[in-house]
Amino acid sequence: MSTIKESLLRFRESVQPQATLVAVSKTKPISDLEEAYAAGQRHFGENKIQEMTEKWEHLPKDIHWHMIGHTQRNKVKYMAPYVHLIHSIDSPRLLKEINKQAKKNDRVIDCLLQIHIAREDSKFGFDEEELIALLNDQAFKDYKNVQIKGLMGMATFTDNHDQVREEFQSLAATFEKIKNDELLDSRHNFTELSMGMTGDYEVALEEGSTMVRIGSAIFGARD
Repeated sequence: MSTIKESLLRFRESVQPQATLVAVSKTKPISDLEEAYAAGQRHFGENKIQEMTEKWEHLPKDIHWHMIGHTQRNKVKYMAPYVHLIHSIDSPRLLKEINKQAKKNDRVIDCLLQIHIAREDSKFGFDEEELIALLNDQAFKDYKNVQIKGLMGMATFTDNHDQVREEFQSLAATFEKIKNDELLDSRHNFTELSMGMTGDYEVALEEGSTMVRIGSAIFGARD
């Protein structure tokens, strides 16, 4: 049994059925993705649209492609025909562009709103005040070609598990607030909480994650 297959089976056992396992395949060759696909993996995460599009062109079309990296508006058009879920919506202007490109492709594109929970300036995302303002904005309410499926957040890269847990709890609380206050209408199907990576996914699951993003622990260290 290959190392990739072994790793996938191990993570599936610890993650499912609570959460979807997104195999983060950025920088990895197509042969590695084919190996994971043969082991039954269908959800793959990439952080560069050009690389993801190239892989989409060469791999089976039942793969669900997740855009997990910071997204440039001028490149949305390249993934609009096929992307399954965009995790990294961090500005109203980006959401507007995704709605525009989805409409051109006669699609409704599923999205997650990225919330800034880490104590690091390098992370992107809305704070809670910006998030509420977006959801109450009439322009957003008029978008018919995006569906907000939930929230995404990345914890601080630290060995302090108490801090990481607090950050995930903060994200989960924001998620529940949006649900309980009914800030989104029912067409958005607000059910996903994407949090947790290789180093902190177990804490994320304990705090309610429905989607974890695992890369190096499946495919090995990146170059």
